[in-house]
Amino acid sequence: MDKGDLKPQVRLYPIIARAANRAVVFRRGPSKRVQLVLWHMEKDTFEEGQWFKGRIYERRCDLSPTGKLLIYFAANYKTPYYSWTAVSKPPFLTALALWPKGDCWGGGGLFEKEQKIRLNHGAHEMTLADGFAVPPRVSVERLGSYAGRGEDDPIMHLRLTRDGWKNEQSGEAIVHHEGGPVFVEYKPAIVYVKKHGPTRGRYELQMHILGIRERDGPWYILDHRVKDTKTGSTIMLERTEWADWCHSGDLLFAKEGRLFRLGFTGEGVLHELKTAKLIIDLSERAFTALAAPAEAKQWFGK
Repeated sequence: MDKGDLKPQVRLYPIIARAANRAVVFRRGPSKRVQLVLWHMEKDTFEEGQWFKGRIYERRCDLSPTGKLLIYFAANYKTPYYSWTAVSKPPFLTALALWPKGDCWGGGGLFEKEQKIRLNHGAHEMTLADGFAVPPRVSVERLGSYAGRGEDDPIMHLRLTRDGWKNEQSGEAIVHHEGGPVFVEYKPAIVYVKKHGPTRGRYELQMHILGIRERDGPWYILDHRVKDTKTGSTIMLERTEWADWCHSGDLLFAKEGRLFRLGFTGEGVLHELKTAKLIIDLSERAFTALAAPAEAKQWFGK
């Protein structure tokens, strides 16, 4: 089969609001087409929102505690901005505030509180683009004295650890030649672990980062595993794009453009993986232009 005949690979990366049953899902595929989807987690309903032509660096993004505001880092590699960090109201990407970046080092940010933003921008990159303003009650600061550096880290690591993950293994990088099957391989893997609260840590979710930049594959090569610390058994979630515990305690994971939910028995035992429920399949979406409504252009209010 000719490479041009292959269907684009679709990858999902959700971020869960830490104080609400909301999440956003970044749906990427083809590589420079990204759709934002708002996920109402209580009933697993979805609002499919705007698309972006370019790259959104989803691991440098964050949701406010209520899930009503999104901070994201994007690039279209064109004038006038090349790249920028913006705040929007999901499921829309229309910017309420926009800080030009100009390169792809650093960028993005975190919501320390609902109305306190920390940007991973250098001191000379903290000026809003013309036509944008931040309400007086919203404070914006740099993410420490070294802000503006790094790539997905430090934002990814800081957000994961804030949200209950622990970096249990730092990994060791083996850099291969350009054009090889994998550019960076981690042996041993980078491992993050998140305990399951409702069972008082009987189960732990492990994220294994195995490598970066696989040829004709994902940027991050990931496996997830669920370990039952009581029995020692492990459920393998191979080549999953994302996984996390829901606020309700269910296991959530994404694979090949689809989102799944797996619950527990009344005795607090995780169901078998084969019973996982498909809650949405986003693999077949295509770019559609969508205008933001008036309320998506206002910081507060409806």
